[in-house]
Amino acid sequence: MAGSWRNSRRRGVIAKRADPAIGLLFCDQVLLAINKPAGLLSLPDGYDLAIPHAANLLEPRFGSLWVVHRLDRHASGVLLLARSADAHRELNRQFEGRRVVKLYHALVVGDPAWQVRTIRLPLRIDGDRLHRTVIDIRNGKPASTHFRVMERFGRYTLVEASPHTGRRHQIRAHLAAAGHPIIADGLYGDGRGLYLSELKPGFQAGRSEECPLLGRLGLHAWSLTFEHPLQRFPMVIEAPYPKDFSAALRQLRRYPVR
Repeated sequence: MAGSWRNSRRRGVIAKRADPAIGLLFCDQVLLAINKPAGLLSLPDGYDLAIPHAANLLEPRFGSLWVVHRLDRHASGVLLLARSADAHRELNRQFEGRRVVKLYHALVVGDPAWQVRTIRLPLRIDGDRLHRTVIDIRNGKPASTHFRVMERFGRYTLVEASPHTGRRHQIRAHLAAAGHPIIADGLYGDGRGLYLSELKPGFQAGRSEECPLLGRLGLHAWSLTFEHPLQRFPMVIEAPYPKDFSAALRQLRRYPVR
């Protein structure tokens, strides 16, 4: 992570975390990027409009905002918002044209047999009340995600995911289909978090009284690469790991489970 952000047509822009209180990563007259905390909705809830979401928490300070893309409620990381309708339209064109590079880091269950893999499995949203995304070879929409193993910890692995399409829950569904669901994913896995007692030899805390190192979805939106909608220079915005994700990685590196 650079100490400051800068404009460069060759190297792009790396925005630092400018305001830790709200997770502000970048702000100018047409763009706003935050490091969304896990648990915060990126878009209004379709069933309960009273649940807080990113835009209505930020608008009192920054004025009208348009959310450009979706980030799962229980994931953390880069969330991009437009500060004008024109910027919103231009960024939508970039997302729809697949000109935005999205990188996610996921802590997954298991030790993949591959180092890199591209999964191409059609997806559709199931009609059940959980709104899961399911593999459907016949009726699903095309979906492609490239995966790269970053670190191995025996029974757990840190994986980089780059979705080439933007289906709902795409990364989660593809990893589950590959046999490596994300830690604490209750929709596509068993929902179990990561506990120190299963990593550290001799740790005695009972599961009923032990808090997990990572008790929410182990998915973090690490970076977005795109073109500034007004000035047209390339931008890279990165989001540092939140404390729980960092703590989980620190303990996995210290006590890899073989």
